[in-house]
Amino acid sequence: MKFYKDHYDVIVIGGALAGLSAALMLADKGKDVLVLERHNLPGGIATSFVRGGIEIEAALHEMMSIGSKDHRLKVGKFFDDMGVDIDWLKVPEAYHASLPGLEVTLHPGLETFAREVDAAVPGTYDKVLAVLNLCHTVFDSVNELSIHPASKPQMLLKHEAFVKTAGYSTQEVLDTFDLPQKALDLLAPYWIYVGTGFRELPFTIYSVLMADYVGYGSYIPHKFSHEMSLKMAERAEAMGVQIEYRQHVDKILVKDGKAYGVRTARGDEIHADYVISSAYPNSVYTHMIEPESEVPAKAIKMVNGRRLSLTAFSVILILDKSAEELGIKDYSVFRGNTMDTNACYEELKGLGPYRYITCICHNLANPDATPKGTCSYSITTLPRVDGWKTVSADDYDRVKHEVARQLIDYMSEYLGVNLLDHVLECVIETPMTIAHYTGMWNGCIYGYAHTMEDHIVARLQTADAEHFIDHLEFSGAHQISGDGMGPAVTNGRKAAKNVLDTMAKEGK
Repeated sequence: MKFYKDHYDVIVIGGALAGLSAALMLADKGKDVLVLERHNLPGGIATSFVRGGIEIEAALHEMMSIGSKDHRLKVGKFFDDMGVDIDWLKVPEAYHASLPGLEVTLHPGLETFAREVDAAVPGTYDKVLAVLNLCHTVFDSVNELSIHPASKPQMLLKHEAFVKTAGYSTQEVLDTFDLPQKALDLLAPYWIYVGTGFRELPFTIYSVLMADYVGYGSYIPHKFSHEMSLKMAERAEAMGVQIEYRQHVDKILVKDGKAYGVRTARGDEIHADYVISSAYPNSVYTHMIEPESEVPAKAIKMVNGRRLSLTAFSVILILDKSAEELGIKDYSVFRGNTMDTNACYEELKGLGPYRYITCICHNLANPDATPKGTCSYSITTLPRVDGWKTVSADDYDRVKHEVARQLIDYMSEYLGVNLLDHVLECVIETPMTIAHYTGMWNGCIYGYAHTMEDHIVARLQTADAEHFIDHLEFSGAHQISGDGMGPAVTNGRKAAKNVLDTMAKEGK
């Protein structure tokens, strides 16, 4: 009996969130789909692992675009529609900001958030609420336009705020509100989740981030992100998708400008009408297309012209006391010695010391995260890939432990507790860990940087011109919707929609 079929409608390279989302959507339309995953488990960085008998979340801080049961947002609705039943837990706050002269916990809900900023910086309520309402209006436009593109007259009539702000940076738009610096500081901490300073970050991206997280709050799966990955994979297989693990795709086969299959590292040649790749275009166009002569010069120019966004360095601690006993009061803390996002971005190009970090205590959203009397505490910074590319194999262990120690000491100082005195388990995740485990280009978890020259609006306009090989689509953090686990789901769905649209045009 043959391991693979003679032919599939679609081959999906990668069984992480984007690839599984694409497979689910295609299977829902009756397509014959094969998913090939290089790891022995689905999910990519949406996974967990066990140390000392305790399951530990590998990466997820919070999931956006879920929404409550009675008001689902797009990602939550997609899971529901696909029959992927996940036990979502709402994160209790937006974040705690620990910044010079500020120790403020902010909660979701536009008016709630604005009131809490006003309590810390009196007299700012109306202006902060105006910023958040503008973000929400742009957010609604982005969601509608992603499904129902509008003509230019309709854009001006129905999406005025989106049109007026689309050409401006976050800093340029926020400056028009004439807010005190401390209020601006409290509106800034989420910048790290898109990884570009406000001077370069398009206001469109900032709007989507703030409206989603602040407007509706965020969620985590009760049984870690691995629950999400496993349930997506189980549901896909129940819908007829064939998923094969430990299958590394070495080549994407192309003839006369059209993809027609793949070859695995073990030599299996598998044919399909379409291929969806979760691998970065950098990988695909530099060494995965066979024959190399099928790679257009424009494709190489495109990947060389785009700037990689952020990678990650995280220290995950299992501590021998509860959060309450250690004085950990907030699920999510952003701590920095400045909230000048442009200065923070510059600092992240090196190897530390890192002074802008985010800390998560999963137990404060999920009391079952660790055994009673213990807690999980992660300390994360999101550096640029630049500095970590310079670390040699000989220096890697030293640099890894130096950075980890700096982050632990930094948060021990904040908490007034020597965290090292309470460690049951310590796991250090570096950009190299990510690159090795997932194959992400240079360990970059956030795709290509959103800048004023290259972001969701520009990418939508150039999408057709960047479709260099027929019947080959891309999914993952590097695609139009950008970074994060929620956008990865959206990117997978977009890749599937592109395939389905092409099939319809071709009468398939």
